[in-house]
Amino acid sequence: MTNTTTHGYTQDKDALVNRLHRIEGQVRGIEKMLDEDRYCIDILTQIAAVNTALESLAFKILDAHVRHCVTDALRSGDQAEAEAKTQELLATVQRFARTR
Repeated sequence: MTNTTTHGYTQDKDALVNRLHRIEGQVRGIEKMLDEDRYCIDILTQIAAVNTALESLAFKILDAHVRHCVTDALRSGDQAEAEAKTQELLATVQRFARTR
């Protein structure tokens, strides 16, 4: 059986995975900075850059989710599905707001 489910990020998946690989490289760079006893502020600056990169990636996925998954649920006419996707979206936005 073939899984035909698509998600909002599906068409951009390769670009998202490539971005994750770059972020992974940034994290490895931070580890190297620690090993080399680099200056605290330089390390903190790189950590902030990784956080920003991850947040940017998350917003791209969230945007795709709203434009695809949530929109499809609202258009479907299925009240239960629309309500579930709406609640899921609100919970996700609240989670993002708490982490800021």
